[in-house]
Amino acid sequence: MSFRSLDLNLLKVFEALMTEGAVTRAASKLSLTQPAVSNALSRLREAFDDPLFIRTGTGVTPTQRAMALWGPVGDSLSRIRAALDEETFSPGSAELSFSLSMSDYVAGIVMPRLIERFGESAPLLQWHTVPNILLDAAALLEGNRVDCLIGVYVNETLPPAHIRSRSLWSVDYACVMRRGHPLAAPGRLTTKRFLNASHVDISLAGQTQPSFDIFLASRGLKRNLVATVNHYMVACEIIRASDLIAVLPRDLCERGAMAGDLVSVRAPIEAPERVISLFWHQRNETVPAHRWLRDQLVDMFASS
Repeated sequence: MSFRSLDLNLLKVFEALMTEGAVTRAASKLSLTQPAVSNALSRLREAFDDPLFIRTGTGVTPTQRAMALWGPVGDSLSRIRAALDEETFSPGSAELSFSLSMSDYVAGIVMPRLIERFGESAPLLQWHTVPNILLDAAALLEGNRVDCLIGVYVNETLPPAHIRSRSLWSVDYACVMRRGHPLAAPGRLTTKRFLNASHVDISLAGQTQPSFDIFLASRGLKRNLVATVNHYMVACEIIRASDLIAVLPRDLCERGAMAGDLVSVRAPIEAPERVISLFWHQRNETVPAHRWLRDQLVDMFASS
């Protein structure tokens, strides 16, 4: 396909279909009729010799070719729009919805601060959280399903170059157990008892071997892991109602309804430090609303 022969207006339709996930919603966003968008999609398919979008029961889903195009196309359109519009963002009057992917642990820290900070100064903003259940943070961001992701990039490698990040805070881990647990007494939690005790851990993406077990294996050690769950609060409920223990963020014992029922003890084998970071796609690098959100999040945790 030749760039010279492509009607660049079709790229706006491509962008709308990627962000909206349905022909009807894309048409509404572009102030076009549904037949007009369908016709544009036919021309896009012909130009790229690919279906680009497959119809589903709820809309359309992009093909691999569309996903490959989306990074450079979405980023370029975003930069052009920012350069031409000189757009500004006024949080006090903006009617926008922000979507953030995070675990329930991270949401418990971030969301109360956001609501407290902007409940009155930005009353028209809406905040939505999406569970962070994917192994690769890039998948959510590349698909434009969320505005940003807050958590730990769990892949062995660094994020792709088009995924940007900023560190927010470090997690202090401890061994968490119910109040009154036999191992909670001073001097009771030896390495042998720690490894032999029944453990529960968090596996947001469904891995059967959490990162702490990989760390232990690298040192020739193995613990008695009997359960994994995909919510921190579920793990806390299990710990409160049983003799299972877990290596979890220490502050889980200091907030929430279960604060008085759980205690934290320094683990004889300390978990490696993990940093909670803010991730976003480079296509949103210069978008004023996204830049404002990122600045606020970084500022909120600057002294953490």
